[in-house]
Amino acid sequence: VYRYSIDNIPLILNKAVNYKIPMVAIFPYTNQKLKNKFGSEALNENNLVCRAIRYIKKRYKNKIGIMCDVALDPYTSHGHDGLIKKDQILNDETIEVLINQSLLQAEMGCDVIAPSDMMDGRIGKIRKKLDSKNLKDVQILSYAVKYSSSFYEPFRNAVGSKKLLKGDKKTYQMDISNSDEALREVAMDIQEGADIVMVKPGISYLDIIYKIKSEFNFPTFTYQVSGEYSMIKAAADKGFINEEEIVIEQLTAFKRAGADAILSYFAPEVAQKLKSRN
Repeated sequence: VYRYSIDNIPLILNKAVNYKIPMVAIFPYTNQKLKNKFGSEALNENNLVCRAIRYIKKRYKNKIGIMCDVALDPYTSHGHDGLIKKDQILNDETIEVLINQSLLQAEMGCDVIAPSDMMDGRIGKIRKKLDSKNLKDVQILSYAVKYSSSFYEPFRNAVGSKKLLKGDKKTYQMDISNSDEALREVAMDIQEGADIVMVKPGISYLDIIYKIKSEFNFPTFTYQVSGEYSMIKAAADKGFINEEEIVIEQLTAFKRAGADAILSYFAPEVAQKLKSRN
């Protein structure tokens, strides 16, 4: 897993465009000095995400879509996705920050706003704000179903939030044993104006993907997250499995369950393989 400075973005984007990958997702690594308990750097128009959006839009205009994460955990000194007070997540106060974060990213040129924070009620308020600013074409991909999973650890290491995290995220991410809640969350986010819903992680939640697609027949994405990616890589490095075959098998399982699209760190490799077959 690599982190890329903005001047090295073409190393990824050139491949993505060549292999006809339709969209890239941007996640920032924020310098520790820029973090605070309010996540203020998320609203800085010259933060890493905003500079990356402008760079991509200038050099790859109309060639690839940009999806941006909306959450505060890359920016907070406590590692949580929202504001906290006395170890409690402040849902409504956090939403106000997320609205401004979403608006900023959209104004910079982001095509798909992707709230991954799991605060209740944020989709409707973000949609209302974007529409009021004539940003009606900016889509919202809601992480409607984001489980409190152990598969996120490599990602948290990559963005620098793991060591900072105080407690856990179980009060706002979903109980891994609960499938009914997933349907309620999706129903609410669709009603509030989401264009796409996300199930995260992927391979342990194929039943959830299937239930959502069957129940709502709505654009449903899934995310093959960092832990899933890292386990395959580690096992392949040891010679325990055939990486290419395992990856195709898992991605096929996502599609078979009903996923319309998949976020995966394997995307460039898989897209290259698929292109060579054609």
